[in-house]
Amino acid sequence: MEKVVLGVDIGTSAVKTIVVNQQGQVLASANKPITTLHPQAGFSEQHPDEWVQATKDTLQTISEMESMRVVQVEGMSFSGQMHGLVLVDQYGEAIRPAILWNDTRTTEQCEIIKKRLGQYVLGNPVLEGFTLTKMMWVKQYEPSNWERTYKFLLPKDYVRFKLTGVLSMEVSDASSTLLLDPKTQQWSYDTGALFGIDAQIFPDLTSAESYVGNVKPDVAKSLGLNTNIQVFAGGGDNACAALGSGVVKPHDTLCSIGTSGVILTCEANAASYGQNMHLFQHALPHVSYIMGVTLAAGDSLAWFQKTLAPELSFDDILLLAQQSSIGANGLLFTPYLSGERTPHGDAYIRGSWIGLSSLHTRSDMARAVIEGISYSLYESILYLRENGKSLTHITATGGGAKSDFWLQLQADIFNASMRKLSHEEGPSMGAAIIAATGVNWFDSMEACSRVFVTYDKEFHPDSVNHQQYKRYFDIYRQVYTQSQPLTEQLLMISEARDNEITH
Repeated sequence: MEKVVLGVDIGTSAVKTIVVNQQGQVLASANKPITTLHPQAGFSEQHPDEWVQATKDTLQTISEMESMRVVQVEGMSFSGQMHGLVLVDQYGEAIRPAILWNDTRTTEQCEIIKKRLGQYVLGNPVLEGFTLTKMMWVKQYEPSNWERTYKFLLPKDYVRFKLTGVLSMEVSDASSTLLLDPKTQQWSYDTGALFGIDAQIFPDLTSAESYVGNVKPDVAKSLGLNTNIQVFAGGGDNACAALGSGVVKPHDTLCSIGTSGVILTCEANAASYGQNMHLFQHALPHVSYIMGVTLAAGDSLAWFQKTLAPELSFDDILLLAQQSSIGANGLLFTPYLSGERTPHGDAYIRGSWIGLSSLHTRSDMARAVIEGISYSLYESILYLRENGKSLTHITATGGGAKSDFWLQLQADIFNASMRKLSHEEGPSMGAAIIAATGVNWFDSMEACSRVFVTYDKEFHPDSVNHQQYKRYFDIYRQVYTQSQPLTEQLLMISEARDNEITH
């Protein structure tokens, strides 16, 4: 029988599971959507047990496929959305819905941390998305839930716990909490203690490739799986996306455009860069990565589609954008629909159109959105270059990698060659690589990545186009400082109005 491993990605919009053989070929896959709750403005939550059920559903769908009758599943690992806070009680049950990475309710807690420790903690900027701020919020506003807390976990670690019965947190994910020391790769209990976080609720740490147990016999039986599947810890989604894209060595760089947008480059040393760049541990041992984030990257395009082009598909919108020209006929869009992480670190800034006139078409608006997303990511690239990083070749993943037009546009704006993967599975492939290495198909994750990851096309920058884009980009960079005070005033009016209605 052909040997295979499973890679499971606990994403924000869906759970995805893939089946991969020893040559890195994806033999089967299954997806199950996840519901996101927004009980108040700025709140973003999901039910942890929905991740578990969605994972079981994808595993069962796969196990029932005819092709799975002739394969032997040897191992499984996980990727997961980062930062999300899951609180479990002494019985291992989730106490409340998970507070997600894109939740912005914790500005008050951020200010408390900054006053005590400054703008950066353990190599990372103090931002609303990070887990420590969410823990402080629950402790302050939901004391009864906090009193019931036995351990805190991150999304994929909760799912893995429910499948294996083994409770732990993996290091690449833990590095996104503001509670992990990047130099020692151990919990900073002292940091937690400063804000009332007791050491006893910290879970044990494990590395990405560590064997943590097997799927529980009753769970395996109910899903039609064999009971001797080895389970390995896995990694945060960005670490797994990098691994699954061959981004494993210093200066290797990834551009991922999904709901959010990410520029990620590998580091040999755990060095903080500032400018709201994130410093996290890779799934690979002794490798870190520096990351810039645009909160509403693909989400800006989804908003455009829903609001202004509901009858068009993603591909149709990209074709529409191609009918415009560089600079969208003098129209700029800033993708701050959910606030912004890098470089501004501002949860309250909002998006804007600059230069809009009656002469602009829907094609111009579509192109302006795509260019605005790309300009936002270019800010991270430019800052990294200014600090000595050599970013000449970038691997593309996510929605931005599905269009040759957008890949060439990125190459021209970034002034770098963009590599398109032959088969782009994202974080789930990184999880599969961890599992394949765990079951000893390969000596290292790097060696496995060289076999599993291949490239299709490469898009080279056009220097003339780059200079044209740069003129618009120089104006784009000024929009934040010009619009920030106006946005602040708008939000103050909105909050005052909401308070009047409430009272």
